[in-house]
Amino acid sequence: MDATIINQAYLFGIYSVCGIIIGIFFDLFRILRRSFKTPDIITYIEDIIFGILTGVFLIFIIFVFNNGELRFYIFIALILGFFIYLLTISKYFIKINVRIIITLKKIIIKIFSLIFYPINLIKKVIFKFILKPFKILTINVNDILKTKLLKIKKNKKIHKDKEDFSE
Repeated sequence: MDATIINQAYLFGIYSVCGIIIGIFFDLFRILRRSFKTPDIITYIEDIIFGILTGVFLIFIIFVFNNGELRFYIFIALILGFFIYLLTISKYFIKINVRIIITLKKIIIKIFSLIFYPINLIKKVIFKFILKPFKILTINVNDILKTKLLKIKKNKKIHKDKEDFSE
């Protein structure tokens, strides 16, 4: 009799820890949402992935520790562990990890800007000394063509107006 109670208390502790793990997993999705702006459809997909992964995790844990038997205290322990985590550690876990991710994003952006600085510099030089003169030339050619087309249109209109008066 004592062994059964000790075993159930042990399982209650294990499932409480599993509730905490689910809470951490839940916060990982919340951290991603705060760190990266995503469209609503991606949020829905993330929610579905969270549900599937949590379900697989719970089924695995229930089979490993309880031979697949569902007991009421398992759900109480999971919910208790989840809410204890949310009420105690979650806020700090999210703040710290969001700061870490934002800092990493800034560092990565700096690294890429340093890597691409020479490429951007070469691109500016090429544009300024090679492509810009061609752009100016094409703009001048376009202006000349536009003025010629306008003159042709005016001449046609004048010619048409003369025909209308002659009738």
